[in-house]
Amino acid sequence: MSSSPAISLISSSRSLRLSRVLPTKRNAAMSSFRVSSLKPPSLNRIFIRIPHGSSKKASFFTSSRPFSPVMEWQDCTAKIEVDVPASVAYNCYSDREAIPNWMPFISSVKVLEDKPDLSRWSLKYNAFGRDLEYSWLARNMQPIPNQKIHWRSLEGLPNRGAVRFYPKGPSSCLIELTVSYEVPQLLTPVASVLQPFLENLLKGGLDRFAAYAKSLGSTR
Repeated sequence: MSSSPAISLISSSRSLRLSRVLPTKRNAAMSSFRVSSLKPPSLNRIFIRIPHGSSKKASFFTSSRPFSPVMEWQDCTAKIEVDVPASVAYNCYSDREAIPNWMPFISSVKVLEDKPDLSRWSLKYNAFGRDLEYSWLARNMQPIPNQKIHWRSLEGLPNRGAVRFYPKGPSSCLIELTVSYEVPQLLTPVASVLQPFLENLLKGGLDRFAAYAKSLGSTR
């Protein structure tokens, strides 16, 4: 016979009896208490074993699901002044399928033919000693012509963001790119350095966009 005490939970349609069985001799007394307010629909017997000498209390409210922490969101911002009018920069950035030309970590963007406000994005990049690959479906929200483009993901990697265009004169503008994303579980250990790392990537992308938009604007 085991030397560990056990708790026996006996229920019937009228009452619930909770008994604690101690590891004593066969004729040891049993202590119990009665809860008349609980009325289970059927007769059940549950044994919960507690290690002998343990000071922990038994709990009848347990879950088999693993603990799932709230995922962390991060915000990244990058800015650049571009030597093209805001309207030219806006039109260039509106071409979503061309974005991999200046954002090399974005491997592809495909606009859905039947729903042009939706697009499928793929990200591939080697960083932190890993080959990272993520994808998502994004919806472009109602834009403000020559001023703002913004989106949010509908499935896949959770993210949202906006590109804003501020005129600085007749032939230049300031571009501000903001991106918010949920840190993937794989990258949680490097979350503290992920934000500045991505901001550098975005800044490099805007540098390439400035050259891209300027070359494209000069041909029009």
